[in-house]
Amino acid sequence: MSVASSSGPGRSAERAARVPRLLEAVLSVGSGLELHSTLDRICATAAGLTGARYAAIGVVDEDGDGLADFVHHGVDEATARRIGRLPDGRTGLLGALIRDEQPVRLADLAQDPRACGFPEHHPPMRAFLGLPIRVQGEVFGNLYLAEKRDGQPFDDDDLDMVRVLAAEAGIAVGNARLYEAAEQRERWIDGSVAVTTALLSGDDADDALQVVAEQARRLSGSAAGAVLLPADEGGLEIVAVASHRPSALLGAVVPAENELIAELLAGEPVFVADASTDPRMTTEYGRAYGPVMMVPLQSAGRVLGALVTPRARGERPFTRTERTLAVQFASHAALALMMAEAHRDREQLAVYEDRDRIARDLHDLVVQRLFATGMMLESAQRRSRVPEVRAGVGRAVGELDVTIQEIRTAVFALEQGPAEAPAGLCSRVLREIDTAAVPLGFMPSHRFVGAVDALVGDLTGKNLVAALREALSNAFRHAGAGRIDVEVDATATLPDGRPGVRLTVADDGVGIPPGGRRSGLGNLERRARSLGGDSRHGPGLGGGGGGTTVVWEAPY
Repeated sequence: MSVASSSGPGRSAERAARVPRLLEAVLSVGSGLELHSTLDRICATAAGLTGARYAAIGVVDEDGDGLADFVHHGVDEATARRIGRLPDGRTGLLGALIRDEQPVRLADLAQDPRACGFPEHHPPMRAFLGLPIRVQGEVFGNLYLAEKRDGQPFDDDDLDMVRVLAAEAGIAVGNARLYEAAEQRERWIDGSVAVTTALLSGDDADDALQVVAEQARRLSGSAAGAVLLPADEGGLEIVAVASHRPSALLGAVVPAENELIAELLAGEPVFVADASTDPRMTTEYGRAYGPVMMVPLQSAGRVLGALVTPRARGERPFTRTERTLAVQFASHAALALMMAEAHRDREQLAVYEDRDRIARDLHDLVVQRLFATGMMLESAQRRSRVPEVRAGVGRAVGELDVTIQEIRTAVFALEQGPAEAPAGLCSRVLREIDTAAVPLGFMPSHRFVGAVDALVGDLTGKNLVAALREALSNAFRHAGAGRIDVEVDATATLPDGRPGVRLTVADDGVGIPPGGRRSGLGNLERRARSLGGDSRHGPGLGGGGGGTTVVWEAPY
């Protein structure tokens, strides 16, 4: 029902008196560049200009069939919380305005057949004025005004002034959107630089992947960020998680049979409107979220993994711009990941070449000299007639034989290739120790307690080996240790009474200086807590407790 307005000298004078207010309102609307504050300002200005108690702007979504955002004025926060969920614009009068794109002026909106009523706790409204806000010729959203303070319906003057205001609002919104898009792109570029720096810095790979997850979560405004890499058994394994809350996702494997994982492995991005209702979400973790963005870490046609950023239930969906920026960010991260992988391969090759050289030197020089020394001692033993001397020389020869066997065992371990390593946890621990011995310049001692291979499960074992690698790396890069003791105890009892496995790595190095870097310790703690365990550190093996002891434990 439209409402006519009277005309005459009084009306003309009133209209003239409102012109300065209109000009002031136009200036106010265009005074900022931040989009949301611009929308707030438009609502407040429109309400003040027309004497409306309530004003709102519904931002039309990219598909043009609903609202992506709803900014309101006049309803206090307590009332808004009681009302609950904001309108989505798919039904009722707001939905009709999106589809019709024509101004609507009503004396009593409850009498309009398109109205579908108000939710509980909504303030009463009768008079209504709604019209579109266009940005560069396209409808950005609709401006709604309701309930004039004088109790009268909106008149032609109100409509004319709001039309002028809406036109200026379209310009202001256009400028704010350009500014926001530029800032958004700048943030994503800065995030890509941070990720590239982390991946190519030569620091621990887990640290770098954690940076990728954290940057993706922050830039996309998501509840969490996760990096998934190919798992040994197929599918994708979650190797890094950034979240406001502790997460149990770390180490979980999503099978390749999952429809979403299959698309990601094929190099296709996946965007889920609501994970809590999407039938493709086959895991309990995914159903806890709302909109989800899943993009492959892809470079040069090779899929290295995936990046997942879920938002909380009820949050707005990802925009087309956010999707594009996320895909570009993932491509940059994948390229940096490939370069970091090539760098690590070169370092690993150098380590293997160094191990081969050490093995050759041990075999060709040390063993041969020890063997010759043993033969000289045996000759001296035969010529000696003193029983004590003969016995002492015999013991020395025996010790030399044992030493030669130990060196040959070390040579065999050094010559083993990565594909030759056995799969047992004890063997994997020994392999990490052997690998660390090369840069350390000495062999860490080790001790196993209990049936380690039989009791410790695959997931816990995999994380224990990663924790050992982290601890040994820290000891080599930062501690300057001359002694390292490693113990894996499968008979441990955790603080909550559960049986578990405890890894202890102790050294006699410089310890952890105050204010020193603790990202490696943070990685250990995240891994342990993702399994329901814990990690801590304390005094080491040096005099007076010098050095560091790292304890990492988790249930089987």
